[in-house]
Amino acid sequence: MAELFTEKELAYLAGQRLGRLATVDGEGRPHVVPVGYRLSEAGTIEIAGPNMAASKKFKNIAAEPRVAFVVDDLTPPDEPVYRPDVGRGVEVLGRASLCGGEGGRPTISISPEVVYSWHVDEARRPISVLADREGRL
Repeated sequence: MAELFTEKELAYLAGQRLGRLATVDGEGRPHVVPVGYRLSEAGTIEIAGPNMAASKKFKNIAAEPRVAFVVDDLTPPDEPVYRPDVGRGVEVLGRASLCGGEGGRPTISISPEVVYSWHVDEARRPISVLADREGRL
């Protein structure tokens, strides 16, 4: 699964700590929450936290495992490829499974199926109208 990510996307995800997890409840209502995460060596996204098994996100995944996960921020002032202070991020669409993580703690594990990114890796450069005079996006 790590092969779905480019090296720059992996480095970006490893350097961040907060993402947003989108799930859907049994009636089709979306639910989005900020979560801490870690990227495993296998390329899965691991989410754990207090009272995880009682959380809405955990219950939603038990009913519907398809999820979206987004990590985003703004490009730094010294960004060499893209314009400073424009949005950048990685979106992962995949399936989540519920499992016991470290010490048996309930954990959500997302197996990526599709990865999108913007302003993270020029190899996946999206069409942008934000180019500055130097041609940076």
